[in-house]
Amino acid sequence: MNAAPVDPAPVDAALVDPALVDPALVDPALVDPALVNAALAAAEEHGTDVAEVSLGEIAAAAGISRSTLLRRIGGSRTTLDEAVRAAGFDPGGRPPVRDRALDAAATLINQEGLGAVTLEAVAAAARCSPTSLHAIFGGRDGLLAVMFDRYLPLPDLEALAADPPERIEDTVHAIYRALVEAFLREPRVLPAIFGDLLSRPDGPAARTLKANLPRMFASLNSLLSSQIGAGRLRPLPVPLLIQLMFGPMVGHMLLRPALQESLGDILPPLEEVARTFAEAFLRATAVSGITSGPAPGPASGPAPRTV
Repeated sequence: MNAAPVDPAPVDAALVDPALVDPALVDPALVDPALVNAALAAAEEHGTDVAEVSLGEIAAAAGISRSTLLRRIGGSRTTLDEAVRAAGFDPGGRPPVRDRALDAAATLINQEGLGAVTLEAVAAAARCSPTSLHAIFGGRDGLLAVMFDRYLPLPDLEALAADPPERIEDTVHAIYRALVEAFLREPRVLPAIFGDLLSRPDGPAARTLKANLPRMFASLNSLLSSQIGAGRLRPLPVPLLIQLMFGPMVGHMLLRPALQESLGDILPPLEEVARTFAEAFLRATAVSGITSGPAPGPASGPAPRTV
């Protein structure tokens, strides 16, 4: 169970048995704490969420009858669940506060930008309290760090490194496609990661990048070093090869929204941009005699979406 405090939701009056209602106890805040503790103890005993434990089992844990329990919670199971939530525990039945907060923060970034992500705004969108977010993440930077870690394109690179194309051309074009897809993936959090990285060298994006850099480098090193070993790629230091590869495309993706608005149809579609940068990288780094285009057919993979 999630021990973070969350805001109680309104009690559904349709669930209340009028014959059992004590109006003074319909408010979850007025439920006897002993009943909340009994619900938690029953859930602990059964190894499940409070919402999954029957009222009879909770009544037994409290040492009272089921009918007495119903009277003391105003006739509504919802009242007890909300009292548990108000006490700082998630009774279950909906995603944990942590997941709801991360989804809400990502949606805010996608719709309004990184500056819109305040604990108050996230709490309102996730239907929880700012206090619960402090308890889970330790503050705004903690929330951003966990979210940034979730949206880094590491799985794409690791999947590519696990089953790499044989030809250097196909490898390079596949890396560019993975990069473009990572920037276009909804919600679009990756541009915010770069924004935070550039504006705060010691911020959550920088810490997330440092923590994940070994995995990222291992995948790219595997892809590029094998091509160097096969004599298809010039033996340049891998960190420099990575910068040569990523720099132009990352810069374009970060500036593209502004360029699109200013230049309109003059700006080439993303498929053409990715292909152009990939071919430029190959001309600069591939051993003489290597062609620049990807192999025809499935090996070249799906083209990135254009915007």
